[in-house]
Amino acid sequence: MSPEPTIPVEPRIATLAFLTPGNFPDADPATGLEDTLELFEYGERLGFDGAWIRQRHLEHGVGSAAVFLAAAAQRTSRVELGTAVIPIGYESPFRLAEDLSMADALSKGRLQPGFSAGTPPHVDLMGHLVFDGDWRTYDLSYGRIERLIGNLRGTYLGDEDAVIHSPGNTQRPRLQPYSPGLVDRVWYGGSSTRSVRWAGENGLNLLTGNIVIGDRSDDFATTQLGLIDDYRQRIDPARPGRIAVGRVVVPLDSADRATRERYRAYAASRHERTLAPQGERRVLFAPDVVGTADEIVDRLRADPVLAQVSELRLELPYEFHRGEYEQILHDTVELIAPRLGWKPAGSGAAEDITLSA
Repeated sequence: MSPEPTIPVEPRIATLAFLTPGNFPDADPATGLEDTLELFEYGERLGFDGAWIRQRHLEHGVGSAAVFLAAAAQRTSRVELGTAVIPIGYESPFRLAEDLSMADALSKGRLQPGFSAGTPPHVDLMGHLVFDGDWRTYDLSYGRIERLIGNLRGTYLGDEDAVIHSPGNTQRPRLQPYSPGLVDRVWYGGSSTRSVRWAGENGLNLLTGNIVIGDRSDDFATTQLGLIDDYRQRIDPARPGRIAVGRVVVPLDSADRATRERYRAYAASRHERTLAPQGERRVLFAPDVVGTADEIVDRLRADPVLAQVSELRLELPYEFHRGEYEQILHDTVELIAPRLGWKPAGSGAAEDITLSA
């Protein structure tokens, strides 16, 4: 029997990323999307290791993460570009593989695609539009992700003699563009025992954020620690996989008084949901980490889950403005993350970067 893992006294963060919802006004999506692209550029200049986008349908957010990240690839040069998460139920495993491969080629191998399985949100409203018929007859399970991964491997189609002809070229048919290495950068957003075990058994990297399913405990930290342990027991030791933990972190230090009050009110409005499991699925929420840099560092150092991993992802709140997002990222890089052992990537100096008006 393997010995119990030793929990360090405090976290040592080696990789720091942020996740943003990509908000935009209904009447002016271009402005909001441009703000998010500029936030990706800003995060890269600060030294963040990763910039991630949510994928949302029927909302004023990014409906196609692959399209957005292809644009972000042209505005950045170093930062990892992630999706958290693409609901696989709405996607064609082959067509999405084509889009992701294209975005990865444009980014020169920086894409980090993340997925979820199961019945996707709003399916009663849009399922029949996606599938051009009754969505209930389609496979919405992990198998859809397995097929996408198979496509990303670039396996040739047809038999050994199968070729396709195009102007000036004859070749064996497979996914184009084929992007070697992308298949090893696939993540799964796991929140339940079943999902993290599947991710580990199938060799995917693991995203676990501020929401988990209380199928083993009423306590958030106990549950999330158990999920990480289950994942590690099932991942191939030869390729241990990456684990990124997400937390809503909102530092107050450089915000003005009115913004500080709004940040505190935002956290207070969400606190009750953290006190007990919610709904039939027993959803558990981690408290938002809002306060001064000193307060936040103390809370993160006391977080037993962060003590088990080396990757932290800031989950930026919904409906904030670009300047507020920049303030959160700036204060985190300047005042918080270095005290947890993190060092900024690249050569940009955070102190030389000013916040937007």
